[in-house]
Amino acid sequence: MKKVTLVAIAVAAISSTAVLAHDGAHEGKGGRMERLRAADTNGDGLISRAEAAALPRLAQHFDAIDANRDGQISPEELRAAHGQRHGKGAMFARADANGDGKVSQQEFIARATERFQRLDANGDGFLTQEEVRAGRRSHHGK
Repeated sequence: MKKVTLVAIAVAAISSTAVLAHDGAHEGKGGRMERLRAADTNGDGLISRAEAAALPRLAQHFDAIDANRDGQISPEELRAAHGQRHGKGAMFARADANGDGKVSQQEFIARATERFQRLDANGDGFLTQEEVRAGRRSHHGK
């Protein structure tokens, strides 16, 4: 019975279109660019670790985004990280909590559980079609 529940959670996670909330969710590209420009306090076009502190989500992922490990995030590194997060393999990358390039059963189940809980609007431990539809509408902005 436990495996059936885990499989159901996994299926819900895979078919769900809900996304993680993040800094500036739904504000659009212009708002994100403005926040990045504001964070670049010395105006060099790069975001240092100290400058990234003004953007908690960027600071949290600084090392993963700073591909060349020079202590600065360039526009190219930001674009690459954004493409990786939103392109093919994005779901895998988000599930790989420890960044080792592999998703363990524990990481998969943890991610699936988070997604399930976000969709379970009334917290009753069950998903209804209405809750799944609402999750899709909220993800697509409808």
